[in-house]
Amino acid sequence: MRGVLEGVLEQGLAVLVVNDGSTDSTMEVLDAYSDAVEIITYSENRGKGFALMRGFNKAMALGYETAITIDSDGQHDPSDIQLLLEAQKEHPNKVLMGSRDLYAAGAPGKSSFGNKFSNFWFWVETGIKLPDTQTGFRLYPIEPLLRFKYLTKRFGFEVESIVKLAWSGVRFEPVKINVSYPEDRITHFRPIKDFTRISILNVWLVTIAILYYIPKRTLSRNSRKNK
Repeated sequence: MRGVLEGVLEQGLAVLVVNDGSTDSTMEVLDAYSDAVEIITYSENRGKGFALMRGFNKAMALGYETAITIDSDGQHDPSDIQLLLEAQKEHPNKVLMGSRDLYAAGAPGKSSFGNKFSNFWFWVETGIKLPDTQTGFRLYPIEPLLRFKYLTKRFGFEVESIVKLAWSGVRFEPVKINVSYPEDRITHFRPIKDFTRISILNVWLVTIAILYYIPKRTLSRNSRKNK
């Protein structure tokens, strides 16, 4: 995390760190940066989705309209923030999705499978094809995110949020980024428990899509053709 913080601070942007109930030496690291970054911390782990929403609400309260999320496990290159900022000039008001080349990076097989699984269901639910729906490196317009109530406060939040944004008409743009998998990388994704939660979430999202959003999208297309 220290390396990630150093890299992000070099980009010259305001930095907000959410400490989601860590039980290791995270706070010791953060204390060294207390003058340079805004820190939100709480003692009980509440999940990635909860942490992200705390961060988005804080950013909005501080007057920011957009936020870039980056994971603290070292897989992302903080200098790629500039790629997102450049893309934002051409694609304002869109969600910019950092698109990783998982094969070139030698990602674990479960990561590649999980991404394909997520990409497929995102397409079913929204009609939008994206190369990397599981990336944690994204640029969001904040206000649209805060319009919704979310079912999940854990890893599934990142899926649920982009589906709901797509349903509301927000557009997406993939941006190619670098990725690496350090040997000391730590992940708290639990393959069985979290994959099951995300699968249940997708069942709910697909049901809503079939009952409402797919018919709505079809009617919209037909009306455009008849004009």
